[in-house]
Amino acid sequence: MKRPLVIALSILLLSAFLPLGALAAEFKLVVPLPLTGKVAKFGEIMKRSFEMAAEEINAAGGIKGSPIVLGFEDSTGKPETARAIVEKLIEGGQPVIVGEYTSSCAKAVAAVAEERKTPYLVVASADDAITQQNYRYVFRQNQVNAHYADAFVNFMGEVVKPKTIAILYETTAFGTSGADAMEKDAQKLGINVVIKEKYEAGAPDFKPILSKVKSLNPDVVYMVSYVMDASLLMKQIKELRLEARLFAGGAAGFAIPEFVDNAKDAAEYVVSATLWTPKLNYPGAQAYAEKYKAKYGDYPSYHGASAYASLFVLKAAMTQAGNWTAEGIRDGMKAVDLKTAFGPVKFEDKEGYQNQNFVETLAIQVQKGEFETIWPKAHASKPHIYPVPKWRDRK
Repeated sequence: MKRPLVIALSILLLSAFLPLGALAAEFKLVVPLPLTGKVAKFGEIMKRSFEMAAEEINAAGGIKGSPIVLGFEDSTGKPETARAIVEKLIEGGQPVIVGEYTSSCAKAVAAVAEERKTPYLVVASADDAITQQNYRYVFRQNQVNAHYADAFVNFMGEVVKPKTIAILYETTAFGTSGADAMEKDAQKLGINVVIKEKYEAGAPDFKPILSKVKSLNPDVVYMVSYVMDASLLMKQIKELRLEARLFAGGAAGFAIPEFVDNAKDAAEYVVSATLWTPKLNYPGAQAYAEKYKAKYGDYPSYHGASAYASLFVLKAAMTQAGNWTAEGIRDGMKAVDLKTAFGPVKFEDKEGYQNQNFVETLAIQVQKGEFETIWPKAHASKPHIYPVPKWRDRK
């Protein structure tokens, strides 16, 4: 290695540990994300949003005068790859980790971050266990699975009032914890769970399991899936003419534009839990959404909004930090109390969670090929349509 390159790398690694008054010119942040593979669409939305936030922060003077220089590493959605990436970043001197999408990847990263005493900001992974380990260095900005469907559950209790529900979920950490949470919520509402069945993500045919659901005639069919499975489930529900008073999703694949694009008219009237919509009255939310749409042709999902907001959260933490060591940034994260485009962010220890942000959730419905917020009423962009028309009555 040539001597000038050695010197440059040494300066870059040391910069993260300098006191605030002696900061180097740049703050380099490499983000692990799934940029290829089955969940690459989510990684793409998040990557674009990270880049938009960094551009805006740098235009406003960076963090304490230091511009953010973003880089990305492709985890392909595999926990072992995500873990290897983060181990490399921490060994290379990066004092904070932000990113990942799937809960299985985030759990792997969280374990490494805690072991290496490096703060990790989770932005889109919902498995409850991530912030239930008494970790000191792991912070989560997005809501936990146990609360993901709060608005939808409230909608069910006040509007749908079903007697029976079928729960289908993929065998991932996110799918399992989401299904478990819905089962508990259903029991609280006195709804009989007639079937709770898992499936392998990426299955080519859901008709056997859907035929079983059809024979049970549930009032509500609730599914926890990523986008390709979510789309195929609804297409095959339509093909089988499986009727229900409501079809619903537990966010993730049911809450991004690709679901509507892929499922076409089978997506109509489907209700989903979500954490954010472009029309929310949070500071900067609508500006971010419109800027994203102007640049990329469609509105971002809540995953993108959380990624976008996370860099402003990191900026607040690093601005408050006494130094940019891992410990200094951890203390800064603990002190964050910020209004963002994603909503309020404050990391709390309660309900058995540590360093968890509790953000309000929403219910959306596909109406005329567009997502509309339907619950809570205070955030509704359109009234809900319920009960959904039978397949034979749809145009």
